[in-house]
Amino acid sequence: MSTVALTEAHHGSAVGREWSGAAPKRIVTGYGFWIFILSDMVMFSAFFATYAVLQGQTAGGPTGNDLFDLRNVAIETAFLLASSFTCGLASIAADTRNKSGFQTAMAVTCAFGLSFLFLEGREFASLVIAGAGPSRSAFLSAFFTLVGCHGLHVSAGILWLLTMMAQVFTKGFRSDIQRRILCFALFWHALDIIWIAVFTVVYLLGSAA
Repeated sequence: MSTVALTEAHHGSAVGREWSGAAPKRIVTGYGFWIFILSDMVMFSAFFATYAVLQGQTAGGPTGNDLFDLRNVAIETAFLLASSFTCGLASIAADTRNKSGFQTAMAVTCAFGLSFLFLEGREFASLVIAGAGPSRSAFLSAFFTLVGCHGLHVSAGILWLLTMMAQVFTKGFRSDIQRRILCFALFWHALDIIWIAVFTVVYLLGSAA
């Protein structure tokens, strides 16, 4: 066999090893993220179950019907649902390599997310000032844990969002960055789904009780 043929054969085997190693890595990364999402769902399911058990344990204190302001919560929900729509626009812009469209949609998503967190923080502060903090009753402990945990996830999502904006600005739409954008979008939409459950189980049913 000639030297050229040996070189080509060696090069071909090296490329084959590179691709055979990269594909499993992408598959493992994808499975790993789905496992993370599912584990988050399991954790929130446990919080929902705990809240359902402790909802009536008010220790003579205020109930959800006494505390919840559905108008404020409806505005929070509108902000979060709108952020899911703009996050979808950002994903479309990323697919078409539209950098300005991506950055604009992500900035609006960030603004909606921050507005949601501001309203939630204001709600928590007003409850604590009114003497309805998490230590007041088992019901309020479960409420603050469930809703607060979701708020922490939204805060982490905003930090992730800002990181993705910075990476696209400096590095463009590389394949690895595209995968991270997809993972972020899945995470953000999952938070919306969880919030719909929170809005229904905690606020709507709690106000009707």
